[in-house]
Parts: sequence; C-alpha cells; structure tokens
Amino acid sequence: MHASKPAPARVKYKRIVLKLSGEVLRNGTNGDPIDAPTLERISLQVKEIHNLGVQVCVVIGGGNIFRGLNGEKKGVDRTTGDYMGMLATVINGLALMDCLEKMGVTTRVQSAIPMNQIAEPFILRRAMRHLEKLRVVIFVAGTGNPYFSTDTTAALRASELHADIIMKATKVDGIYDKDPKKHPDAVKYEELSFVDALKQRLNVMDSTAFSLCLDNNVPILVFNLNDEHAIRRAVLGEKIGTLVKN
Repeated sequence: MHASKPAPARVKYKRIVLKLSGEVLRNGTNGDPIDAPTLERISLQVKEIHNLGVQVCVVIGGGNIFRGLNGEKKGVDRTTGDYMGMLATVINGLALMDCLEKMGVTTRVQSAIPMNQIAEPFILRRAMRHLEKLRVVIFVAGTGNPYFSTDTTAALRASELHADIIMKATKVDGIYDKDPKKHPDAVKYEELSFVDALKQRLNVMDSTAFSLCLDNNVPILVFNLNDEHAIRRAVLGEKIGTLVKN
C-alpha cells in the first residue's frame, strides 16, 4: 500500500479542481488551437503545486477546437455539437497529460464517455485513489451529456470528490462589477458571496454550475492564469483573484 504524501501544513487547499477553458490553450497570434509554450506554462504551474503535495484534478474545456453553442449558430444540431465539443476536450486533455508526464508528473485521464484505448472511464473511487497516490487526474468529455458545460463538470467533480475549492483560470485577474476591458472604472471584488454574485448577474460560471457550487458549498476562486505562480500562491493562502463562497 502506498500512503499518499501528506500536503504540507502551510497549504490552505489540499485537494483542488482546476478549471481550464480550452481557449487558454489557443495561440492568439497564429490561431493554433494548442499553443506549445502556453501548454508548457500551464503544466509547470500544475507541477509546482503537485510538488507541494496538493491533490490536483483538472477539468478542461474544448472551446479552442469546437464549441457546441457556436456549432448551433452554423446549423449543427445542438446535441451533436455538444458531443463534438466533448471530443475536443479529450484532445486537450491528452495534450496536457503528455506535457505533464514529460515533466515527471504521473497523470491519469478519465473520460465521461467510454473510450478505452485512450482514457480510463470516470470512476469516482478510482479517481479518489489516483489523488491519494498523488497522480494528477484530468477529467475530459464533460459530464458525458449534452447541454452541460465543462463549468458544470468542474462543479460536479468538485462536489463528488469533496474538493476544497474550484480554481477557475481566466484571462482577467478576478471578478469585476463590469467588463474591465471596456470600463476603466470597473471595480474588482476581493470576495463575494454566492447570493451577491447571483443578484448582480456576474458571469462567474453558468447557472447550473453555480447552483451546484452553492448547494454543495464549494468555493470558487477566479484568477488570472497569466500570472506565472498564481496557482501556487493561491494554494498557499495568498489573496489573489476573487473568491466566491457562502
């Protein structure tokens, strides 16, 4: 029996769900859906907290390759489009796995849609065991159902695995009262209650994901992934981004 390495006492969050949108992998300049330097930067951040003994799950989106909602606008049936989007998340998950393993981080990919050649099926107890053995677990194919976003997947997996927090990586450094790119006077929130975020219709996550987090008391930290050591700083309890909690 391998005992899991205990997370050091100074770590504030011992089991996290890191939510990455597929868009963060895209190269804005040449339009590559998966930008190798970006993938490496993200993997280094995951390795950094993994080295601290933190149990890490990653839920990854597929919007850099295909997004179901966008497909609908082009005439693709919504259900079919969502399944296409789920397959896109598998491509991203395998890319992340490959990058992490090259850095010496043992990783497992679990898919909500069975595809035995390339990923394990999602089995809760097996995922728990991987985390206890300090393997990074990457969840792909969303929840396996159309009409559910990868935000909802993150909320669902965090609830099932009793994660301490969902860390949602974005391109801004937290939640603002209005779009900071359009309004220079936008005010950033340090902390927010779920109720306030709902009242102000702040775009934290979609409503299904948000309700799950609210009901199961899973806090959400929204932070900027472009800050090199952001995830490490967050797990050590530094104030970064915006924390949404009960």
